[in-house]
Amino acid sequence: MVTPSSPFSFLDDFINRVGSRLQPPDWVIHEVQHRAVLFLNHVLQQEPEAQQRLARQQGRVVEFEWRFVTMRVVATPAGLLDLAPEGVAPELMLVLAETSPFGLARAAVRGEKPAVRIEGDVQLAAEVNWLVDHVRWDVEDDLARLIGDVPAHTVATGARRVVEGLRQFVGERGGKPAGSAGDE
Repeated sequence: MVTPSSPFSFLDDFINRVGSRLQPPDWVIHEVQHRAVLFLNHVLQQEPEAQQRLARQQGRVVEFEWRFVTMRVVATPAGLLDLAPEGVAPELMLVLAETSPFGLARAAVRGEKPAVRIEGDVQLAAEVNWLVDHVRWDVEDDLARLIGDVPAHTVATGARRVVEGLRQFVGERGGKPAGSAGDE
């Protein structure tokens, strides 16, 4: 959550005001969701155990919600995801409790999972949680296909160092509000 004294509170308020008023056309939303599903499937294909788990959940619909964004996906027999057909009731709803994009970014940098409100099938929720905990995108492998192994390893190592530095910075600053005694 962005605190009132946070330098991002102005931006957070601005995003809330603009985001609630401006809605992209339906075709843009569908296209972005389709691209998100393609990316998720790419990541899932790198983990056979994840595909086996999803294949056992075939036909089941999960709805993700964050602020004014909603996306429904269905598990396919191949153990991948597809956009759920319109009007299909979800068996599991996952709603991100953190509304601030900066709060989500902070949690991601710290390596924390955001708070999620869960409604629906407990077994399906456990499978989704397993996927979140165990499936990771191998960025270095994908980058190596484009630029080669050595440059990809160098870029990935540099990125890991930057992320670790951000984690340390956010961890040090996370518990202290601006203007507290520790800032002097």
